Parts: sequence; C-alpha cells; structure tokens
Amino acid sequence: MDAYRGRRVLVTGHTGFKGSWLTKILLDAGAEVCGYSTCNTRRARLFDLIGLEGQICHVKGDVADFEHLNRVFDEFQPEIVLHLAAQPIVRTSYREPRRTYESNVMGTVNICECVRLHDCVRSFLNVTTDKVYKNNEWSWGYRENEPLDGFDPYSNSKSCSELVTHAYINSFFGQNAPEARVAVSTARAGNVIGGGDFAADRIIPDCVRAAEAGQPIVIRNPNSTRPYQHVLEPLFTYLTIAAVQERDHGKAGFYNVGPDECDCVTTGALVTLFARYFGEGFSAELAPVDPSAPHEANFLKLDTSLVKATFGWQPTWHIEEAVAATVEFSKAYLAHANQDELTAVMEQQIRRFAGT
Repeated sequence: MDAYRGRRVLVTGHTGFKGSWLTKILLDAGAEVCGYSTCNTRRARLFDLIGLEGQICHVKGDVADFEHLNRVFDEFQPEIVLHLAAQPIVRTSYREPRRTYESNVMGTVNICECVRLHDCVRSFLNVTTDKVYKNNEWSWGYRENEPLDGFDPYSNSKSCSELVTHAYINSFFGQNAPEARVAVSTARAGNVIGGGDFAADRIIPDCVRAAEAGQPIVIRNPNSTRPYQHVLEPLFTYLTIAAVQERDHGKAGFYNVGPDECDCVTTGALVTLFARYFGEGFSAELAPVDPSAPHEANFLKLDTSLVKATFGWQPTWHIEEAVAATVEFSKAYLAHANQDELTAVMEQQIRRFAGT
C-alpha cells in the first residue's frame, strides 16, 4: 500500500459496493482519492453509512458523459485510474439493455479516451467480470485466452468493454504506441460478497434483507456454481496490478481474479454457510422453477494461474472466512450500528485480511 501514499487516484463507481471498500482502502493507504459515480440509487449505500463523501473529492457524474468526465480529469490530474463504474446486474440488463450498453461500453470508451488525452495518468485498470467469457458450462476454469462472448446484455457489454480496452492498448498504449507512458490492464473478477452490499438480485444482499424482514430467503438457482470470494480479495489484487504495472509495463495484461477450486461453491451451499454463521433468525427456502425467468449460467469458474504466476498472488480467505466476515458486518448493520462502529468493523477486517 506504500505505492499509493500521496498519489492521486481516480475511482469510477466509487459509491458502489466494491467502490466503497476500495475507496476506504485507498484512504487508509494515504492516497488522494477522486470518486466519479452517478449515485443514482435509492437503496442504502455503504458509501453513506461510513461517511466517505466528506473524505474524498466526490463527483456526481455519468461515465457515458465524456465532456464532464474529461473536465474532471483536467481538474484532478489523476496518476492512477481504477474503472469500476458499470450497470452491474444481469437481470437489470434484460430490462434496461440500452442503458447497460451505454454505461458499460461507451463508459469504457470515454474513460480510455480520457486516459489517452491526459499525460498525468501512469496506470489504468479496467475492472470487468468473470462473465465476459463464452460460457460452455465447463467444469474447469476459463483462462484469459478463451473466447469473449457474454450471453446476456450485462455479460456481453462487459465483453465489449474488454475489447474496447484491447483496441486502445493496441492503438495507443502498447509498447511502441503513442501513449506508451501508461500501463493498462483488465481484471476479470468472480462473484464478490462482503458486508455493505445492498444491490438488487444478489444472493447475499437478499439474505440480509430476508433476515431484516424476518422472512426466509428464497433461492432461485441453488445448484448454480460461482467463484464466490470476499470483496477484499479482488480489491487488493486490483491495487497490486495497478501499482506493479506502473513500475514494470511488462506486467500489464488481462487477468482472472477468483478463488481456488475448493472455494467455488453452489448458491445453495453459500446460503447454508450464511445461515450457519448468522444463527437464529435466518432461514431459507427454494423458489419454484420459473420457466419465463431470464437466462443465467449454471456453472462458472475461473483459472487464476496467470495472476498467481505474474504477481505471486494467492487467495487469502477461504469461503468460510469470507462468509463469516460478511455476516459480521451484516449483523452490525442490522443492529443499527452507527457510522463509527461500521467503519471500525471494516477497518478491522481490512487489517485482518492484510495481516497487519
């Protein structure tokens, strides 16, 4: 984290679940953070619960608005750019495909163009998803050289986001390209869990809402296997990639970030673990099969050999530890813990994860 002390870091999507945790880590590391986000949600936000707005340069804006985004680059002059802003929900993408593509594809075009136009930027990481791959329902993990072709509008838009980034690398950021000053990578992360996620149509937030309402969680796809990992796993990996590639452009690339084979579990197993750590007051039941429901993949794993070989990275928490930490924060939230108390839980988890 010393690589971020005193550095100007721009984070898009900073008010989201992952963005809030990332912003907190960067602040603890001594970075100067500018966050750029639409902020267009009526749900509870971790960002607000721990009072991040007053600690950073907080900008409300849409990455699909190039002129505004470009002005923010002009004013803040970021050295490191971490792009997380997106419409991130599969089921929402079926209802709002156009907005999904505007945010996830043109948003990437705009952020890449701003990086190209600003000499201050030295390192850029575009965060995509494990769902960028053409899913053949294989029992083994997808590798970075597998075909990109997400099925639904969300997954496909993130495949396009990858391809946009590849084109900018080839045309502007490559070794002999005009803007070779900046190192560029993409990170394809698996399903993340953790305290403070309030998104719709995600299993852990649904569990928390069910516990809050005193009702059983209804599981749609209990046998779907996903590479679940605690949110701190990919975030520390993103920060590692962005810091290392700035010093060594040869480390820039396209990386899967996910758990080991033993921690790829079904949704049903994840909910069972949540119930074990939550204890009394939580239960689950299976939803009836809905033949009209939008398509969702049944099986998805990632091969993370490349990021391990390149950066010496290894997962830190197994799925049991990830769920335990998630429940720890969630129970504090449900007990109406105040800002200082929730912040303390986050800080303790970050230190525990980092071994400090």
